[in-house]
Amino acid sequence: MELLSLSPSQNFNNRQSLLYYHQPMQPTVILLSFNSADTLGATLAQARKVSEDVFVVDSFSTDNTVAVAESFGARVVQHPFENYGAQRNWAIDNLPITRAWQLHLDADEVMDNELVAAIRALPDEPQHSGYFVPRYLRFLGRVLRHGGMNPTWHLRLFRSGVGRCEDRKYDQHFLLVAAGSTGQLPGVMIDDIAMSLSEWTARHNRWADGEVAEMFAAQTTGRLTPDAKGTPAQRKRYWREKYNSVPLFVRPFALFFYRFIVRLGFLDGTEGFIFWVLQTFWFRFLVDAKIWEKRHRVAS
Repeated sequence: MELLSLSPSQNFNNRQSLLYYHQPMQPTVILLSFNSADTLGATLAQARKVSEDVFVVDSFSTDNTVAVAESFGARVVQHPFENYGAQRNWAIDNLPITRAWQLHLDADEVMDNELVAAIRALPDEPQHSGYFVPRYLRFLGRVLRHGGMNPTWHLRLFRSGVGRCEDRKYDQHFLLVAAGSTGQLPGVMIDDIAMSLSEWTARHNRWADGEVAEMFAAQTTGRLTPDAKGTPAQRKRYWREKYNSVPLFVRPFALFFYRFIVRLGFLDGTEGFIFWVLQTFWFRFLVDAKIWEKRHRVAS
């Protein structure tokens, strides 16, 4: 048998080629934060396993958030917060991003090791232009796994230049603004809701205002196209529009029954009961009440 003989320089070049083709993807990681010292460390610890190029876009936190970010080697940039969509798009447009890919996270979203490995296993030129990531909620210390919204899928990893966030005041999703397909990654990220119930309900009160403003604005540009057979985000938006067609004050009861009974939300214990009552019924009832209030103010 004749053995193929290579010169030292050829061997070196072949090793370099193998290293090139097996080099893990290392996207720029962009996190949004505000008074996130309690959760940011765990998020950054996993994010640093994906890439050393990490930005934290902070909204002038008054706690130890900046110090935690800097301790993990992240570059901190301050920018006033308007809403999540505006903040994410500001980061895309203004950060000195030099990498071909971007990974977007919140300060309380912790990737598990399987998701980290899945991102690192992607080649430099993967099949798709963007990837959806499954997200579970941890509420009052318990990971919720039922109710028909665990996990939810979010487009968080995409090529630089092809992804943006919807221009919405509430329930914003990333979308591809250039041609390209999307895939789904294994593993999960856990959205660790570590804030107090007082802060959580206060934020939902503000988000209810944003939801009402969206409904009355009726804006369609720069938005996801609802599609029952489209991406996970498009399917979610499709069913949201179906929900919006149900009469006010009826739909919060129907949604709570669907999530807590039909989709077995009661299996998430006391923590799940609190979550489904507050997030599915109370929050949605509050949105309806504010819609009713706004309509009657306009009519008078």
